[in-house]
Amino acid sequence: MTTDSNTEHTADAKTALFALAAGTFSIGTTEFAPMGLLPIIADGVDVSIPTAGTLVTAYAVGVMISGPIITLLLSQISKRAALLALMSVFVLGNLISAMAPDYMWLMVGRVITSLCQGGFFGFGAVVATQVVSREKQASAVATMFMGASIANIGGVPLASWLGQEYGWRTVFICTAVLGVLAMGALFKALPHGEKGYKPDMLSELKSLMHPEMLVAVSLTVMFASAFFALYTYVAPLLQEITGASGGFITGMLLLIGLSLTAGNWIGGRLADWSLDGATAIGKALLCVSLLLAPLFLTTHTGAALTLSVWAVAAFIIVPPLQLRAMHATAEAPSLGSALNMSAFNFGNAIGAMVGGGALQLGFGYSAIPVAGGLIAAAGLLLLWIARRTRSTAAAA
Repeated sequence: MTTDSNTEHTADAKTALFALAAGTFSIGTTEFAPMGLLPIIADGVDVSIPTAGTLVTAYAVGVMISGPIITLLLSQISKRAALLALMSVFVLGNLISAMAPDYMWLMVGRVITSLCQGGFFGFGAVVATQVVSREKQASAVATMFMGASIANIGGVPLASWLGQEYGWRTVFICTAVLGVLAMGALFKALPHGEKGYKPDMLSELKSLMHPEMLVAVSLTVMFASAFFALYTYVAPLLQEITGASGGFITGMLLLIGLSLTAGNWIGGRLADWSLDGATAIGKALLCVSLLLAPLFLTTHTGAALTLSVWAVAAFIIVPPLQLRAMHATAEAPSLGSALNMSAFNFGNAIGAMVGGGALQLGFGYSAIPVAGGLIAAAGLLLLWIARRTRSTAAAA
């Protein structure tokens, strides 16, 4: 069977990784921007904040369902062509969102936009590992994901400011423009020569049932659920618990972005050392920061400290989990990578529902990080069980 593991040394590594990061920056900006705009979007389309939060859930579900399917379908063309096609879908979805006359059309735009993400991260992560030596693969994946992290430094805070000053539609127009610029970078930087392949769907789907892949996917779901339980409602949470102004919320989004970027960089280096070690460190910090959050979010200084640690911890976990999924599906790394992104967004949807459920049941905003912390603790327990099981099997 022909697979997508052929090494593509013809591409200049730095240029290719920059182009991929430009794509993840665009996607990260449009994915995370609504988190800081929920009150404005809710008011603009005349729905409640929890209802507006379903835009986040719908996007996540769209990525979850479409990622593996689109990756299999596009495997028959070159990764360069696939990545360009996916970015064109991204641009279309953002334009529909910008012009949406009501909540339902905005939902349609968000779902269309979501169709690009799983495949882009799936193919992109494989390209990233193929342009560097094996010992630098985790760092290369982290570099590609750095675009999404940097989106939280520049893209999301800027989107929050634009939304407050000029309306939420302006945000989606700008993200569509970002998509066009990313397409230009990908068109110029990625290699032309590699061919697609006709996937053996049964064989590739079978590889997804490998025990290590099931563990990787489960860890990703739990991490993302814990993270997005808080992140989805970070703006109204800061308003209610911290008494934050719009300017402070924008500043916090910038600080979160810086912390996510730092965590992504640290996670890449730690993953080059140990996938299990990097995952354990990140999950432990994530769990502790979430469980203690209600004690510290009552002051501006406490909120800044807590959200910084929480964000660093969250993105320490991303590179090792992505590489773990790719290693577990060596016969189909693009599919494994895309499925892991689907798992991430399944967790996104669960986290958003957990946060919204806490509010609708009357527990209040303080319950949201506690719920996330308990999910993170469950993920840490799963990692420990998986490691012990692997050690026992190796000793037998």
